[in-house]
Amino acid sequence: MSQADRRKWDGRYRETGGPEFPPHEFVLRAEPVLPTRGCAFDVAGGVGNHALWLARRGLDVTLADISQVALDIARERAFAHGLALKLVELDFDVDPLPQGTWDVILCSYFLDRALYRTFAPALSASGLLLIMHPTVKTLERSPKPSREHLLNDGELLELVGDLDVLDYEEGWRGQSRHEARLLGRRRAGLTS
Repeated sequence: MSQADRRKWDGRYRETGGPEFPPHEFVLRAEPVLPTRGCAFDVAGGVGNHALWLARRGLDVTLADISQVALDIARERAFAHGLALKLVELDFDVDPLPQGTWDVILCSYFLDRALYRTFAPALSASGLLLIMHPTVKTLERSPKPSREHLLNDGELLELVGDLDVLDYEEGWRGQSRHEARLLGRRRAGLTS
């Protein structure tokens, strides 16, 4: 992302304060298989709505975003709830996924095809990956986001590589967003 993109996201979070919302329904549906301890990574997680929910479950959570304003809001919310988050300002156009093995990687509404390919090898043995992102079918009902920011139909499964898929669907969320949603587990024997 360019500095202009960083300023755009900082401005958006400054203006809105980063609304609080409950976890995505797909994340809630995955709750029975999600661990209650270990390390989780929230990719481009904004103000940390999902990160805070994962921390409440007992996970050590790292939240990465390009917006320092979003991370500051996440820090304040974590403090207010007595939760700990590790906050990292990253630009995934130039910064790789941080080293380490993750028991959970969660990525909602952020598309970086090259980054998606690095998720499976970064998971711990039996680590879980959750991704939710709109597909091109969204354009049938809404002009936004633009085509370049949407997954092709069926593309998500190809991008994530060697995972045992526990749950996958493509469908409408509300009236104007068609999403691909994936819950996968690192495949046994996968090397990093």
